[in-house]
Amino acid sequence: MSIWWSLHLRREAASVPLARRFLLGTMETAGVDPEVSFDLSVALTEACANAVEHGGDRAPREDRLPGERRDPRGEQWERNLGDVRGIQGEPGEGSGVAPGQYRVTAYLDGEKCRIEVADAGPGFPARGVPCPSGRQHGSQPHPSLSAEDGRGLCLIEQLADHVHFGNGPGRGAVVSFDKVLKWRKDALLMVS
Repeated sequence: MSIWWSLHLRREAASVPLARRFLLGTMETAGVDPEVSFDLSVALTEACANAVEHGGDRAPREDRLPGERRDPRGEQWERNLGDVRGIQGEPGEGSGVAPGQYRVTAYLDGEKCRIEVADAGPGFPARGVPCPSGRQHGSQPHPSLSAEDGRGLCLIEQLADHVHFGNGPGRGAVVSFDKVLKWRKDALLMVS
């Protein structure tokens, strides 16, 4: 048995605790060890905060002509519809994340949890992504303790077993990480 879910969230600070609570609720229900759940929820919080802060324009652009009819369900419906079309792979849609939004996807199975956070921003710089313990991707050193930016990415690497920082196929940053799961004795999804 496994659990998979995906959330499409507005790039607003209020969306970060929502994603975190959703993950913690899923893990609690499945029976994941609380320490592992906490580590993954902190890593998810950092990845979501990065998407909110750096994930592109805050407001989707308005490209309708004056007087053009709008869908009565509202603009959020239209943005979600556009996002779904992007996931299905329409040309030119990039990572399938609409401007002003980001996507969180989580997959729990018997052995591990994999989480991916993707946004529609400019992506990670070509010079590399900072990493902890002196390791680096590219030529940029890891951030100092007093740095304003970059520490969250290092924290993700410390809390997860495997981390990948990359750019989407068209545009946007993608942070994916996984961790081997430990289970409570009463767990619903025990390793078979």
